Formats: sequence, structure tokens, C-alpha cells
Amino acid sequence: MSHDLESVALTLVADGKGILAADETVPTLTKRFDTLGIQSTGQSRRTYREMLFTSPGAAEFISGVILQDETIRQRSSDGTPLAQVLSKQGILPGIKVDTGAKPLAGFLGETVTEGLDGLRDRLTGYHGMGARFAKWRAVIHVTDALPSPACVSANTHALARYAALCQEQNLVPIVEPEVLMDGSHSIERCEEVTGTVLHAVFNALFEQRVALECMLLKPNMIISGKECASQASVGEVATATLRCLRRHVPAAVPGVLSGGQEDRLASAHLNEINRLRGAKPWRISFSYGRALQDHALETWHGRDDNLEAGRQALHLRARCNSAASLGQYTHEMEAIPAIVGTPSHRREWRDD
Repeated sequence: MSHDLESVALTLVADGKGILAADETVPTLTKRFDTLGIQSTGQSRRTYREMLFTSPGAAEFISGVILQDETIRQRSSDGTPLAQVLSKQGILPGIKVDTGAKPLAGFLGETVTEGLDGLRDRLTGYHGMGARFAKWRAVIHVTDALPSPACVSANTHALARYAALCQEQNLVPIVEPEVLMDGSHSIERCEEVTGTVLHAVFNALFEQRVALECMLLKPNMIISGKECASQASVGEVATATLRCLRRHVPAAVPGVLSGGQEDRLASAHLNEINRLRGAKPWRISFSYGRALQDHALETWHGRDDNLEAGRQALHLRARCNSAASLGQYTHEMEAIPAIVGTPSHRREWRDD
């Protein structure tokens, strides 16, 4: 397997850095715009993404950005392809390549992620546009009876086939098996299901000859369902998450990327995981979408005169999550104004 792939994987989880997931589909981003009264057009979506990608100093905390098909084909206001806008800052462009979760035939309430048809050719094209890594998300619903073994098998097989095709096309795959927060299940049930899914994921990756050194894992954290009457504490989430990872994720995987919840809670969970003592053979960082974007989107609000404030809002969340990936996040950081373009922030956190 290419040494370049391993280098890219390690770059994406470099100390104090993580990934901005800006891969929302047009319908999903349109819903978020609608909530704020922002008209969703190709131009407005491009303006928003360009704002995120040009936050001064963000490259100190952001190693890569996941794009989607519309965005990787767009150009900035000065005519530069958005993927090049990122790469010129030392940020690796990535691409979401699945086509979404669809109902799993014969299994009510369960889904399988599609997108394998024609994937090899699409990956070739995306690599030519500048992408150096990719993402595929499997969605696992949880109840007392779900997921079914058939659902786990279908989704993990698709994840492994996707990962093998990515490595064939010289792209690092981010493998994302997400056990959803939706539901009333306990943190114990979440850990049980996540362990089963991760075990199946790595069996499938082994069968498809995926090189673990040249991929990244993006699992869910071990948390209580949103409707669960007993919500686990930050410490309980961190302990259960790290325990589950140790039991089911091989040490050969370079990095584990945590998914997001609400922005400050996502930072607190990630920070606590990294503060726990004991062996962590992988780097544990972040790949956040809304947890990085929400404040910036609300600040921008579709107005050109708010673009700089929106960039500063992204910078704040990025540096907070950078600190959390080092186990150095504090709530006081939320009140520190973003002073963009200065390289000393991470050293300041280490001195605290």
C-alpha cells in the first residue's frame, strides 16, 4: 500500500488538528439556511463554504475539509477551485462519496447506505479534482431489537468495499459507522451495539484487504439516546467510549475521529476522552460538521458584511476543538476573542 496514503492519514490526525465536515447535501444545507431565512442558491452556498474555508489561521487547527459533489466543483470569488483554496493553506481536501441511507428492503425501520455503483470512476474523478481522502457514513438505528444482524452485515460490507476502492484509487477512506443518538436507549445499550458494529466493521475490512494503516475510523461516541430518561455525564461518556474503542479498534488504525453533538458538549466529551489515562494507540481527534459550523452560520446569517465575523466564529470553535483533541480544553476558552493569524494559541493552552 502506498506510503503516501499512510502519510495523508497521519496528517489528518496530526497533534492538535482535526477535520471540518462541510459535506452537507444541497437539501440538508438548504434546510439549515431556511431556518435562518437565508435563500439557498448555488451562489449563497458557495459564499458560505468559501467563508469557512478562508478563516485566517484555521489551518493551525484544521487538517482537512470534507466537501461534497457541488462544492468540489465550485470556484471561489477570485476563480480558484475551492479544493485549491484549501490545499494552498496546507489543508487537505476530502470528498463525501456515499449517496445516502435508503430503506433496507425487508427490514422495517432500518437503512443501508448506497453509492457503490460507479464509485471507482467517481473516485478517479475526485482525485483529479484534488481530493486526497473520502468519507462514507453508515447509519445504525438502535432499539431493544435493532439493529438486525442483516442490517449490520449490509452496512459493514458496503463500508469495506468503499474503503478498498478508495485505497485502490489512492484516497484515504474515512470509515464512519454511526450508531445514532436518536431513541430512548441507555448508554449501556449504545455501548453494546457499537461494540457489535465495530467488530463487524473490522472483520469486513479484513475480508476486503483494506490496509488499516491507510484509513481512519469515525465512530459515534458512547452516549445515552436523546430520549433516555437517564443522560450519562461527560465522564461516563468518555470512559465508555474509550473502553469500547480499546476493545474493538486495532492499534494499526492511525486515528479515531469523534463525531459531533452540540458544539460545546462535543468539545467537552472529546477533551475528557483525551484526558483519561491509559493506552490510546490511535490519535483521537475530531471530524465535526455542525459542532464547528453552527455558530459561524448563525453569525454570517447570509450577509456579506458578516463574513469576517463568521470566519472568526469558525476560528473560535476550531481552536477549542484543537485544545480538546490535546486534552487541554476549558470552558474559559469560549470567552476568549479569536485573534486570527497568530500562531501561539496552542502553546498558550499547553502553558495553562
